[in-house]
Amino acid sequence: MELTVLGVSFALLLLMGVPVAFAIGLASVATIMAAGLPTAVVFQKMVGGMQVFSFLAIPFFIFAGELMLYGGIADRIVRFANSLVGHVRGGLGMSNVVGCTLFGGVAGSPLADVSAMGSVMIPLMKKEGYHADYAVNVTTHAALVGALMPTSHNIIIFTLATTGIASVSVLGLIVACLIPAFILTLCNLAAAYFVAVKRGYPTRGDFAGWHEVARSLAAALPGLLVIFIILGGILSGVFTATESAATAVLWALLVTTLVYRSLSRKHFLKACAKACKTTGVVLLLIGISAAFGYFMALYEVPQKTGELMSTVSQTPWVIFLMVNVLLFVLGTFLDMAATILICTPIFLPICAHYGMNPMQFGVMMLINCALGLNTPPVGTTQFVGCAIGGVSVGTVMRTIWPFYGALIAALLLVTYVPAFSLWLPSVVLGK
Repeated sequence: MELTVLGVSFALLLLMGVPVAFAIGLASVATIMAAGLPTAVVFQKMVGGMQVFSFLAIPFFIFAGELMLYGGIADRIVRFANSLVGHVRGGLGMSNVVGCTLFGGVAGSPLADVSAMGSVMIPLMKKEGYHADYAVNVTTHAALVGALMPTSHNIIIFTLATTGIASVSVLGLIVACLIPAFILTLCNLAAAYFVAVKRGYPTRGDFAGWHEVARSLAAALPGLLVIFIILGGILSGVFTATESAATAVLWALLVTTLVYRSLSRKHFLKACAKACKTTGVVLLLIGISAAFGYFMALYEVPQKTGELMSTVSQTPWVIFLMVNVLLFVLGTFLDMAATILICTPIFLPICAHYGMNPMQFGVMMLINCALGLNTPPVGTTQFVGCAIGGVSVGTVMRTIWPFYGALIAALLLVTYVPAFSLWLPSVVLGK
C-alpha cells in the first residue's frame, strides 16, 4: 500500500508540473502519512542526507565552473580548437566539438558549456553559412562530455548516492570517466564531420601551422590547467576530492583576475549568485532524495524491480539494455542530479547482480543522464542552445539523429565493453 502511494503520488506530481524536489518531498510525506509514521522522519532523513563533508565539493565545483564561464575562458579555447581542426571540412563544427570538450573539462557542467561555447560558436557558425540546427546540435551534444570530466559535480553526487550500496571512490570514478569522455568526443567529431560532408559545408583554408597552435594553446593553457591540477593533486595524495574542488575555485579566481584580467566585479557577483542558486537546488534535491531513498529501501524497491525485470529475461546484456532504456526515459523527465539520486539505489544493485562493476555503472549512468539533458521535455541544454541559435526545438529534433546515434554508440560501448571504463583505474589505481 505504502509503496503504491509513494510511486503514484510522485508520478502524479511530476505530471502536474510540480518541481522535482517538491514532488519527491511531497511523495515522501504522503507515504509517511499512509504508513502512520511521524512526519519528523522525513526531515531527519533530509538533514542527515545533507550533513556529509564530501558535499562541500559540490558548491566548490559549481562555483569554479561559473567563474570559468564568466571569466573569458571560452574565447581562448575556441581560438585553440579552431587552430587545431578548423581547416578540415566543416571545420567550425569540428572546432566546436573540441572547444566544448575542453571547456567542459574546465567547467564540469554541460549547461555552462552550452551557455559559454554556444554564445561564441553558434552565431559564428551561422555567420559562416552553417545551418542553425547543425550549429545547435554540434554544440549541445559536445557539451554533454562535461558531465564526465574531472570537474563535474555529478560525479560527486553519484559516488554519494552509492553509499551503503557499493564502494565507489570519487577518484576511481573520475579516472574511469576519462576514456569514455574521449570516446564521446570522437563520436561527436565523427557525427559533425559526417553531417558536414553530407551537407557540403566548406573548408576554412589551410592549416594555420603548429606555431599558431602553440600560440593559441599557450593562451588557453592557464584555464585548462585546472583539469591537471585536480587530477594530479588527487592522484599524488596532495589533497582530497573536496580540497581539489576548493583548489579549482582558487585557481579559477587567479586565472580570471590576474592572468586574463577578464572577470569584472559585475560578472563575479553574477557567478556568485548563480553558484548559490545552483548549489541550493542540488543540496535540496540531495536532502529530499535521502528521505525518498529511505522509503525505497524500506519497501524493497530495488529487489522488487529486479524480480520484475528477471521475469522478462535473466540474460545480462538484456538486463543492461532494459536499464539503459529506463534510465534514458527517466532522464528525459528528470534533472540529472535527481535521476542519479533516485535511480542509483534501484538499478545499481540489479546491474551489480548481473556482473557490472559499480564504476562502470556510474559511467553508464552519467552518459544516460547527459543524453536526457538534450531530450525534451526537460532538455535544458537543448533549450539553451536553441535559444542562442534562434531555432525551434522541433527543427533541431528533426536533424538530431546522427548526433544521437553517435552518443548511443558510445553508451553501448561503455555498457558492453567493461575495459573502456575499468582499464584505466586498474592501471592508475590498481583497482
